[in-house]
Amino acid sequence: MQLSTSTDALSRFGHALSDPTRARVLLTLRTGPSYPAELADLLGVTRQAMSNHLACLRGCGLVVAVPEGRRSRYELADARLVSALGDLLALVLVVDPDCCGGEDEAAPTVAGTEVHA
Repeated sequence: MQLSTSTDALSRFGHALSDPTRARVLLTLRTGPSYPAELADLLGVTRQAMSNHLACLRGCGLVVAVPEGRRSRYELADARLVSALGDLLALVLVVDPDCCGGEDEAAPTVAGTEVHA
C-alpha cells in the first residue's frame, strides 16, 4: 500500500471518529446490525441526523447498508472493525486514562446485547 493510500484511509477513519455520535454508532454496531430508527432512539438523535451520520460512515467505508424489504439494516463493513475499535478504545484509555471521566457510554446496547471486546 502506498503512503498516500494509507494516509487517505487513516484520514477517512479519523473523520468518521471525529464526531461523537458517529463514534457511538460504530461502537454500538460492534454488538451487531441495527436499523437507523433503533440507532437514533438509542443514541438520542433525530432520524434525519442519524441518516446523515450513517451516510458519512458509509462514505468512509466503515458501515454497509443491507436491504431488507423496504428497510435497510446497517452493520460494520468488515468484522475486523469489532476488534480494531476495541483495541483503539483500549489504547486511548491506556495513553490517557482520564480522557473520559471514567464513564463508559462508549458502547450502548441494542435489544439486550452486550459488547465483549
